[in-house]
Amino acid sequence: MIDATGYSCPTPVLMVQKEVKARSPKSLEVLVDNQCAVENVTRFARNNGYAVAVTEREDDFLLKLEK
Repeated sequence: MIDATGYSCPTPVLMVQKEVKARSPKSLEVLVDNQCAVENVTRFARNNGYAVAVTEREDDFLLKLEK
């Protein structure tokens, strides 16, 4: 799981990019706390072959990336 709460873009995307480049995971969970990060991480993930499911929680969003 990548916890990117408290970070503004582009940092959450860069964190996901680093993990994808290093490990090429089949699935990955990302926690973010702003809509901009949701949109940008989703765009990056889809461009790299991942399906994305977003769950809105109280103060944040959980993104589940699956290949």
